[in-house]
Amino acid sequence: MFTSVLMIEKALTSADVEFVTTLHGDEPVAFHVLLQPRGDQADRLLRAIDDVALGELDEAVRERETPEGEAAKGVGEQALEVSLRALRAAGSEAGGRLIEDHPLDSLKSLVEEIGADEVIVLTDPHYVEEFFHRDWASRARHKVGVPVLKLFSHSKA
Repeated sequence: MFTSVLMIEKALTSADVEFVTTLHGDEPVAFHVLLQPRGDQADRLLRAIDDVALGELDEAVRERETPEGEAAKGVGEQALEVSLRALRAAGSEAGGRLIEDHPLDSLKSLVEEIGADEVIVLTDPHYVEEFFHRDWASRARHKVGVPVLKLFSHSKA
């Protein structure tokens, strides 16, 4: 069985589930999902800049309304559970957990612990972080020792 660590920041959509579960054809895949709830105000600024870059000005204005930190934990737990159920319904094994601090350290530990074959980072575009190679996928490539695939979420959750 192929083992993938899937790093996400929101609930998977049905299109996302279909995409990741068909990446390896008919080979069975076990997913270990890591979800990081929204971060701090610096993250809010970067998200707003990304929204503006995508032409989504209404989204940029609403970034203040998005729960962050402890307030985002409940939303994160719900998003994780929805994602795990969807992966299982698609025929994959799936387990996961929230990560709050040091996501790349958590990723590296999990990859080593389970002997993962790959890491899939599935996010919305983060242009500022990507430009400076500070996004999860760019940083993970230097840290985890397995292939890291970066995918963009198919639609808003």
